[in-house]
Amino acid sequence: MSAVRVGRTRRRPVKTTGTLPPEGSAAALGRGHTLAARQWPITLVLAVAGIGLAITWFGSDLKNGFKYGLLTVGCSLLLAAVLRLVLPDVGLLAVRSRFTDVSVLAVLGGVIVLLTLVAQPDPWLRLSLLDNVGQLMGRRRQ
Repeated sequence: MSAVRVGRTRRRPVKTTGTLPPEGSAAALGRGHTLAARQWPITLVLAVAGIGLAITWFGSDLKNGFKYGLLTVGCSLLLAAVLRLVLPDVGLLAVRSRFTDVSVLAVLGGVIVLLTLVAQPDPWLRLSLLDNVGQLMGRRRQ
């Protein structure tokens, strides 16, 4: 015979309990302000990223227009990392713990900036490691 447990079921609970919002997820300003003003950190980051995407899109007639736009996008992620690190309440910018948010945003922003600086043609930053990788792939040295 099998024992039947009383009071415990295998169904999912109707209401989730025991989960907490991330640290610092409260709105940056009080309820007396509009939603965009209360959530000014994410609004600022999205505005800077949008400007960077617009520069990338419309700056194609410039010689390095895409680089300026992508640098702006990378800097918007670095700005998000700094805001998350410095401000006590950042609203929707808080997703996980402060350490995780800052780490992910800083790494992604740094990678975008670094890749933009070494992008061809005419890279603004030359890394000898990339020349070696290019030689392994069969590219001639310039």
